[in-house]
Amino acid sequence: MSAKHEVSTDEPIVVIGLGRFGGTLAEALHRLGHEVLGLDEDLEIVQQYADRLNHVAQADSTDEEALRQLGVADFRRAVVGIGTDIEASVLTVVALRELGVTDIWAKAISVKHAKVLTAVGAKHVIRPEAEMGERTAHLITSKMIDFIEFEDHFSIAKTRAPREAVGKTLAQVGLRSRYNVTVVGVKRRGEDFTYARPETVVPADALLIVAGKTQDVERFAAVT
Repeated sequence: MSAKHEVSTDEPIVVIGLGRFGGTLAEALHRLGHEVLGLDEDLEIVQQYADRLNHVAQADSTDEEALRQLGVADFRRAVVGIGTDIEASVLTVVALRELGVTDIWAKAISVKHAKVLTAVGAKHVIRPEAEMGERTAHLITSKMIDFIEFEDHFSIAKTRAPREAVGKTLAQVGLRSRYNVTVVGVKRRGEDFTYARPETVVPADALLIVAGKTQDVERFAAVT
């Protein structure tokens, strides 16, 4: 590994815990062209990923010296995918911080787990089950086709165009002033995504990509 430097998107990444979440993530990173070191304490799991990742190894990730011998101290970015063993998850984050790894992403299975991970040095905490549950709830109870919520209750959604907008330009229908959402783009089946402009005409079969406060996006989706 090269000397440490400012974090960039193409740096190698260590993924610790190759269970359902960590393994899927590690493979996705590998497909995106990243060099991935996958670690797990289960030898059988390690063997399963031997041909799927750049490097895999069996290791106790709570053991700082073991991680050092595997070269983890040379990484700037790490993902801790350990979920059910909360103690191992927390101690792994501690060990990574002691090695000087600064950009740590960690999976949490509860609010308390997330708070502890943040307290011991995780820079980003992910709660995939909770986030997916929230997203699915929005999709089930609304007319949204897709939905992503960010921090501070800001959301982006894909939804069908309301009848009132069909055949009109975005300037004419005034969705922003009426619903307090921004139309980012327009998509028709079989056609390329089009960035929205005031003069963009909304076709009858169009899907709109809209952004705004979650409650405003939900209100807009309800009228489509």
